[in-house]
Amino acid sequence: MFLTRLGYGIIYFLDLIYEILKATFDVAFNGIMRQNIDPVVVEIETVLERSVSQTILANSISLTPGTLSVDLDSENNIIKVAAISPRSKEDIIPFEPYIKKMLE
Repeated sequence: MFLTRLGYGIIYFLDLIYEILKATFDVAFNGIMRQNIDPVVVEIETVLERSVSQTILANSISLTPGTLSVDLDSENNIIKVAAISPRSKEDIIPFEPYIKKMLE
């Protein structure tokens, strides 16, 4: 059990680093070329139940360039996210399954 959670924690960390690097290049490219910049605020419903899991997800979103967690509603499992351009839920929170398997 512990080793499984540790394994998902390592996968989460590596995926977070990958997403940060990918988003950095995407934001830099769009900033230089002035393409696809249309700031939006979206409400994302999460499957995470524990408040610590939701907080880690919200912080991971804020660490990723081009996105910022604005509000976290733990009771309704909703995170408000400001994004530099419209994106799908899977593009904003690709690491949610790893957090779920790691902490819940």
